Amino acid sequence: GMERRRPPDATSRYGRRRFWDALYQREGAETREWLGGLSRFLPQLEPELRRSDRILVLGCGNSALSHDLHELGYTDVTSIDFSPSCIAAMRARYAHCPSLRWAIMDIRALAFPDASFDVVLEKGTLDVLMVEETDPWNVSPQAVASMHRVLAEVSRVLHPGGCFISITFAQPHFRKPHYAQEAFGWSLRHAACGDGDAGAFHYFLYIMRKGQPLDPCDVALGRRLHQPPP
Repeated sequence: GMERRRPPDATSRYGRRRFWDALYQREGAETREWLGGLSRFLPQLEPELRRSDRILVLGCGNSALSHDLHELGYTDVTSIDFSPSCIAAMRARYAHCPSLRWAIMDIRALAFPDASFDVVLEKGTLDVLMVEETDPWNVSPQAVASMHRVLAEVSRVLHPGGCFISITFAQPHFRKPHYAQEAFGWSLRHAACGDGDAGAFHYFLYIMRKGQPLDPCDVALGRRLHQPPP
């Protein structure tokens, strides 16, 4: 799993393609699960999915998530990552699954037509946009803008009635304001997940349904994000 603590100087490398490329070249085909395997959040995820869904996985990295979905019968899965060596490694590893598609792409500029997916799924990818933030109460305008750009792209490629599912350690208080923007045209709810052990580390599943309205209290949360701190 992902280390809980990392020296602060290490985090700035995370947004850089060179860092990820070197990591994937070094690790080759070894899987790395940032937030644990699919089985941990399948009970929350499965009710949202249909076998026929066109699924896009954002920032797949060398996680087995896309392949696990395929094995469960979700065969229309496209996975993107901005690291060429990552995508090359995944294509090679899953060459026996020709229906799994892989593409090198920046999540801030998706090269897909509008409304081309029923489900967009991300696990820990959006967290990378926040790693250099030192104060979660006052997120930098750059991070807010990056997040908005990615979410606008996700909303654009989502089919009406489709959903965006985000799996992260980010708590609702800090993450919901980014997702609760009326511009994206989706509703928002979340569920906490954990292993069930006492004191287990919890993570959250955020589910945004395109074409459904935001709850008024979420709208209010979202508005706070663009107000300058007092």
